[in-house]
Amino acid sequence: MKLTLTNIREIKRNASPLTKAVCDFVIRRWNDYTDKKRIFTEVLTHGCVSGCVAELIYTNDIAAFYEKYQQDIRHLLMEVMREVSTYNPKDILREWNERDMFAEESDNQTLLAWFSFEETLWRISQRFECLR
Repeated sequence: MKLTLTNIREIKRNASPLTKAVCDFVIRRWNDYTDKKRIFTEVLTHGCVSGCVAELIYTNDIAAFYEKYQQDIRHLLMEVMREVSTYNPKDILREWNERDMFAEESDNQTLLAWFSFEETLWRISQRFECLR
């Protein structure tokens, strides 16, 4: 598939709430880039920790994102853990605080928000030939 705004909107149309939010990020950033691949590669190379996703910089914004998409985030984490044959989030999220198993504190919520955004953006990117 070609990387076009129309195709991003098509992916968004029938997606989960989390995927819709990530598609919205791509759509908002679309006109900021001449090379549209960079919308993806900046995040996938540097991660949300770098601040390249403005919506996921401040603790309050991250907590709101986590709260809003918590169900999708947990589903995605379980899916990825099954794919790599583990049942320990620390195997995927190196900085995971095992004392906060249910992500009630901000550190694990931040890790999960960043993980889910990056993983969802990566999954979207894999639909486009130029990003594989």
